[in-house]
Amino acid sequence: MNEPSPDPVRAGPATGLRFAFGTLTVLPVRLTRWDRAAARAGMLCAPFAGLVVGIAAATAGGLLWLAGAGALPAAVATAAVPAVLTRGLHLDGLADTADGLGSAKPAAAALDIMKRSDIGPFGVITLLFVLLAQVAAVATLYGRGWGYGAGGAVLAAVAARLVLTAASRAGVPAARPEGLGAAVAGAVPVRSALAAVALTVALCAGAGAVHGAETGVRYGLAALAAVAAAELLLRHCRRRFGGVTGDVFGALAETAATTALVVLVLGH
Repeated sequence: MNEPSPDPVRAGPATGLRFAFGTLTVLPVRLTRWDRAAARAGMLCAPFAGLVVGIAAATAGGLLWLAGAGALPAAVATAAVPAVLTRGLHLDGLADTADGLGSAKPAAAALDIMKRSDIGPFGVITLLFVLLAQVAAVATLYGRGWGYGAGGAVLAAVAARLVLTAASRAGVPAARPEGLGAAVAGAVPVRSALAAVALTVALCAGAGAVHGAETGVRYGLAALAAVAAAELLLRHCRRRFGGVTGDVFGALAETAATTALVVLVLGH
């Protein structure tokens, strides 16, 4: 992907949704515009793409749970669906980013490592523990009931895409002149990104309140923790690579999803 060309024409919600679903999922959505305005609207709509992915994951896991398969198979299905709906790109980005960071090489060399098709030891280890953490956390939630497992799946998917909105804010540069990172880097005004984070966290807390006020607070805290963890990783990647790439976006998404799930199961 090349960097979107400047376009003074504003992009509406429909364009933003097409951009978000067309770039962040494998759903058959045709991109009608590829410019900075569309990128801005698309990244602001990223949590909506997460909502759809989360509902699909919750449906797959919930059906297994309701069929009597147990919490663990339901959790595996729940974790597998987001990977399928993204062609594994976020997990691949996580592995590549881990290899780049683990190499301890200068930025240019680390970015070259991340572009390779193979996965190194840092990537394998990171993938293993992240997926184990996700499955274990979701299994724990399903152990409390279908609603908790489904809610956790949706929250994790939304949080994973919300952090992409935040990472696309103005002032965050691209590490390469091409790719999705260059397409969306700096496209979202800071105030819009902050508003999206605040609104999404509030909605997550409201959704969790269906299970009671305490759960609502826990959902809100889980979403905030996901944003905070992704922000820490983003700052580290900016120092190491000079900016963001598509791989970094994938790593941010998986970090956020895992953090949200772990926070949901803490203290129970």
